[in-house]
Amino acid sequence: MVRNMKSICFITTIPTTLRAFVLQFAKYMHENCDCKITFISSPNEEFQNCLPEYIRFIPVKMERGISLGGFKSFLILYKIFKKEKFDLVQYSTPNAACYASIAAFLTRIPTRLYCQWGIAYVGLDGFKRKIFKTIERLVCFCSTKVEPDSKSNLLFSIKEKLYKASKGEVIWNGSASGVNLEKFDFSKKNEYRKEIRCKLKIPDNAFVYGFVGRINRDKGINELFTAMRSVMAYNESAYLILVGNSELGKGVDESLYAWARNEERVIFCGYTNVAEQYVASMDCYVLPSYREGFGLAVVEAEAMGVPVVVTNIPGPIDAMENGKSGLVVEKKDSAGLENALLVMLAQQNLRDEFGKFGVELAREKFEQTKLFEKILADRKNLLKI
Repeated sequence: MVRNMKSICFITTIPTTLRAFVLQFAKYMHENCDCKITFISSPNEEFQNCLPEYIRFIPVKMERGISLGGFKSFLILYKIFKKEKFDLVQYSTPNAACYASIAAFLTRIPTRLYCQWGIAYVGLDGFKRKIFKTIERLVCFCSTKVEPDSKSNLLFSIKEKLYKASKGEVIWNGSASGVNLEKFDFSKKNEYRKEIRCKLKIPDNAFVYGFVGRINRDKGINELFTAMRSVMAYNESAYLILVGNSELGKGVDESLYAWARNEERVIFCGYTNVAEQYVASMDCYVLPSYREGFGLAVVEAEAMGVPVVVTNIPGPIDAMENGKSGLVVEKKDSAGLENALLVMLAQQNLRDEFGKFGVELAREKFEQTKLFEKILADRKNLLKI
């Protein structure tokens, strides 16, 4: 008698998330586990064409933000789940998680796994916070298991009564996908540093602060620009490079953004698939975010020996060690951020210590293959194989 092959479906709102946090694990799972693998996300022909033949892609349009189109997305997912009868559905990102969790619950998918890679309402206030908290609680209720990607987000969720402690679990030390040490190869740091600084026309003796991510309010861009404007006013050697797409209209202060665009020492690099090269060119990585699931970019910076400055929020504080691989400041505190940036600028010995510790931290606690082993064991347990 031939045993039926288990089927697993990964769902995110946009394909970029699948590419960044799921694709490599799906390949690892295929090599080490006999499963049918399906991806569901918004249509993207380029992404679909790049997938290996053993991963099926089903496009379902899912808009970011709140829209009436969400009900249509839910209905499509409901029909897909009812037909396919997946053994396990894994979902993450706000909209996809909302639609998929309800659809999977109603179609009685046996294992409904919510990968809680960030909690949307953390950076909100008032009525909007209440709405998004209600949605988060609904997603958690519909799920059979919740796996936040940081221990502080797990503790926050339990404290907020989003779910019981017995329902939540962090795999290993956290992170959605871990750090790929072949890509973020510390031995290539000096090579990358020279190449990128030459490309961006940054002097070799300049002090470079860096940010990687979407340029919007929730990432703390207003505080970063405010702090950097002060730092740059008194330090001609200070530069700031921003790696990622700008999202204007997302609460970014127009006057601060205009200053950054007009300041020659602030360099907007846009999106890149070689973030490791840009990170290597930095003397200090900065993530002044209001909310994060984990903050993988923090670990990636540490893997390249770059000291970090992060805000005191769930996620990033799990990705580093305060006073050992970097410094922690309060969120929305531009003055505190400025002080931390100046400490980094002034104390080379401290930066060297932070950088050395960060490399070891990334290798020991967040290496990708080790994390994949832990995740695969968890998925096999959930699938009972």
